[in-house]
Amino acid sequence: MRLNNKQKHKGFTLVELMITVAIVGIITAIAFPSYQGFIKSTNRGAAQADLVSLASALERHKAASFTYKAAAESSADTGKPEIFHQHSPSNEPYDDRQYDLYISEASGSAYVIEARPVTGSLQASDGKLAFYSDGRRAWDENNNGSIGSDEYCWNC
Repeated sequence: MRLNNKQKHKGFTLVELMITVAIVGIITAIAFPSYQGFIKSTNRGAAQADLVSLASALERHKAASFTYKAAAESSADTGKPEIFHQHSPSNEPYDDRQYDLYISEASGSAYVIEARPVTGSLQASDGKLAFYSDGRRAWDENNNGSIGSDEYCWNC
């Protein structure tokens, strides 16, 4: 039995497969950073929502005790909150947290609460978020450890 030279072979050549893999690699290299940026932004938004919810919990605490003090663990004035979740996103398990929530200042009439990025998480280089009892919101966008005068917004 002789093969006809004009007979068509079915399948892909190695060159065609290599070109396809290269194209998929290029698309992935372009899309992956955008995807990670989207995830970081989503996690930051969840932390902002959790800070507002923690602020509401602090207001309820003040309505009951006439002070913002003693709202943290072991009835301390500062530290991880006892009256609300201690992490964000608060609807996720603790092991999947991206931020730890803290009461960094509390007095009889004012408070400052923060969402601090968890070391080793996707948010680690994102900078802390802060919410003040007077309604100010801040994001340490450059992640230098302090809130600059131009960082008093969450969507700078």
